[in-house]
Amino acid sequence: MALTEKLILTEEWDKIFPRSEKVDYSKVTFHNRYGITLAADLYAPKDAVGKLPAIAVCGPFGAVKEQASGFYAQTMAERGFLTLAFDPSFTGESGGEPRYMASPDINTEDFQAAVDFLSLHGQADPDRIGIIGICGWGGMALNAAALDTRIKATVASTMYDMARVNAKGYFDAEDSADIRYDKRKALNAQRTEDYRNGSYALGGGVVDPLPEDAPFFVKDYYDYYKTSRGYHARSLNSNGGWNVTGCMSFMNQPILQYVNEIRSAVLIMHGEKAHSCYFSRDAYAAMVKDNPYTKNKELLIIPGAVHTDLYDGGGKDAIPFDKLESFFQTYLK
Repeated sequence: MALTEKLILTEEWDKIFPRSEKVDYSKVTFHNRYGITLAADLYAPKDAVGKLPAIAVCGPFGAVKEQASGFYAQTMAERGFLTLAFDPSFTGESGGEPRYMASPDINTEDFQAAVDFLSLHGQADPDRIGIIGICGWGGMALNAAALDTRIKATVASTMYDMARVNAKGYFDAEDSADIRYDKRKALNAQRTEDYRNGSYALGGGVVDPLPEDAPFFVKDYYDYYKTSRGYHARSLNSNGGWNVTGCMSFMNQPILQYVNEIRSAVLIMHGEKAHSCYFSRDAYAAMVKDNPYTKNKELLIIPGAVHTDLYDGGGKDAIPFDKLESFFQTYLK
């Protein structure tokens, strides 16, 4: 198998969170089924002995591993897990051309490729592998759990269903064949323009400067991605965003079609006051409907928390890491 893609990885610590002295940290790469080389940060408990339960972490949608996923990974490594925070295909330090594209297929595959890597890693127990998906990668994590029987436990945190929001808009307010037609027409016109130009137009990251009349969820994103709290130079949301056509295929490819066939353990958690909470409530309802394997499924609503509180705690320890630790200890044993 010829995998020749060479990545240039940043060696210095450039995360938005402080480095823990309780874990060993290293940069690693692995490849997915499409031959794309992915960049990742591997966190291991210091002085760990024997094979460890392992967790792959990704998200939020448009973020990089130096942001929320790395924070989750390092924290879970402090609690005894071998963890892998990775950049999805076409983003961050990972490979894949053209840049800033998303794919319901390839991005689900990215999670499975992370499981490939952990399954063969010397410190990981291949029979005790879990995943954590944050925001848009929460939906991708559920899709991976429905497909990959090696995944024994899944956490979807402050999740988005990217297929639903692209096809129907927020709160399904654009769930109309005519509106979808207009979206498709605009996206396909952009495709023609991009092909003519030989480059892909960017859609723009989180709006900056922030309009005074911006909806709360836009202010919430701005507070994370555009301030010292969460800004990172490689983050799409902190800068130019995805390509205009980057998420086009989500409109026709629902990713949660078979979540009610997931047999492994799943914890879906969301902030009570998050604009996106309906995604988790509905995904959980769909997952347990007519599913004979419901005893290991849980929906956790966190009082008072908004969407980005589950990125970094929001200054109020909103991420229930004790719960995550007990969940993975229970189902990765």
